[in-house]
Amino acid sequence: MKLLIRNLARTTSEEDLRALFEVYGKVQSCTLVLDKKSGRSKGFGFVEMPSPGESKAAMKNLNGKDVDGNMIRVKKAQPNPGMDPSKESEGEKT
Repeated sequence: MKLLIRNLARTTSEEDLRALFEVYGKVQSCTLVLDKKSGRSKGFGFVEMPSPGESKAAMKNLNGKDVDGNMIRVKKAQPNPGMDPSKESEGEKT
C-alpha cells in the first residue's frame, strides 16, 4: 500500500522517514518529494509497504505524530487521474 506523508519538516530525510515506518513493518520504497531547483524537500513524501496490515498500523500510529517539530499527516495515497503512473515521480501530465 502506498502512503502519502504530509507536513514533514524540511529537515526530515528519507532515512528518517524510512526509520519511522520500519517500526511497523517492511518498507518497499520511501521517497521525499524535492524541489527541482533547490533540491530541498517540499515537505511531503511517499512510503510504500507491501503488507496492508502493516501499512494500516503505520497509518494509525503515525498520523498526527510530532516528527522534527511538525505534526505529520499519513493517509493512503490516491492515484492522480491526470498523471501517467509511469511518470508519477516526474510530475508529468499525460
